Amino acid sequence: MERTRRRITTATVELHQSIGPAQTSISEIARRAGVDRVTVYRHFPDDAALFRACSAEFAARNPLPGIAEWADIADPRERLRRALRALYGYYERTEAMLSHVLRDAETMPALREAGAYRRQWLAQAEERLAQGWDGDAGQVRHAIALALDFRTWQTLARKRRLNSDEAIRLMLAMINGAAST
Repeated sequence: MERTRRRITTATVELHQSIGPAQTSISEIARRAGVDRVTVYRHFPDDAALFRACSAEFAARNPLPGIAEWADIADPRERLRRALRALYGYYERTEAMLSHVLRDAETMPALREAGAYRRQWLAQAEERLAQGWDGDAGQVRHAIALALDFRTWQTLARKRRLNSDEAIRLMLAMINGAAST
């Protein structure tokens, strides 16, 4: 039973990454997993259960960067630089999945719930990265939240064609500006 559940979850992850959750049908999941639709429903009676399993598998294969790797760096600029380097690398590796999931989460509440771990990580990272800056703490925090956002990275990397170093320098300059006001 566990092998069957894993095949279903793996097929779901692959479909979510390639076409997105909203376009993924139970019939296609079943076909790719080599089971029938009833078997998929037996293991995952609703979207929420399927999305939780899919999110857990994806997160296990693609863990978010460890906050502990940079959290104790005293200089807020260096701490941010290291955090953005790790996060932007994560975004580059997981772009296809994140693009589809964030798009579809706007209309699929169960999918939005399954992504809570990522939102919690971002809130923790933002809180730690906002410490130690001079200036308007609210402005700094807003600027950091913008720098951490996947869509910000996507705009910089894909639309503006900045490499990671250029994107990080730009975000540091923006946050320095927010800190100096």
